Amino acid sequence: MGIKYRHEWKHEINAADCIAIRQRLRAVARPDPHAVDGKYLIRSLYFDDLNDRALREKIDGVNMREKFRIRYYNGDTSRINLEKKCKTNGLCSKFSARLTKEEAQAIVDGRIEWMRDCGRPLVQELYVKMRNRGIKPKTIVDYTREPFIFGPGNVRVTIDYNIRTGLNRTDFLDWDCVTIPAGDSVIILEVKWDEFLPDIIRDAVDLQGRRVTAFSKYAACRIYG
Repeated sequence: MGIKYRHEWKHEINAADCIAIRQRLRAVARPDPHAVDGKYLIRSLYFDDLNDRALREKIDGVNMREKFRIRYYNGDTSRINLEKKCKTNGLCSKFSARLTKEEAQAIVDGRIEWMRDCGRPLVQELYVKMRNRGIKPKTIVDYTREPFIFGPGNVRVTIDYNIRTGLNRTDFLDWDCVTIPAGDSVIILEVKWDEFLPDIIRDAVDLQGRRVTAFSKYAACRIYG
């Protein structure tokens, strides 16, 4: 099976935009069934190498780039995913593998030899890159997400806000670890779809005169270390 690529738009929006778009989306799309009261809290731990390659490639707008992260939702460490997100000529793809809480903690602690023979290709790929390129955990990124889904086109629209950084802390399994706001109170609208974006969604997220942005939560949080 080949790699599945998706289109992605990102917009920085203000509070008034957020209210209007939320109302439009509620009329035409449906909330993600995994959300709690229409939203969930996301915690990610991002990785980078000794030269901050992932950060620099994002800032420089490199056409082919990748980044690794470990992620869980709403403080529930019973379901943790290792993810690799790739960008290729403006299209996105994502690969994931499940981790136990103990495995995630081992990676954070630098106890990684078990990864080599674990039988999960993505975990093994991260192991090789941790050994050969010095990739390691860099920073915690927290935020709140309101997700909406629309069947035709496999569309997913999200509104992300309250972005916080753990500075250079990596104890991301501790839900009570201290995080601080990552700069200004930015709100990010993301729209992802497969082959086509239906007009009804295009109209719902329309922002006259606004341009697509390359905002990165990871980059915003790395300003602090």
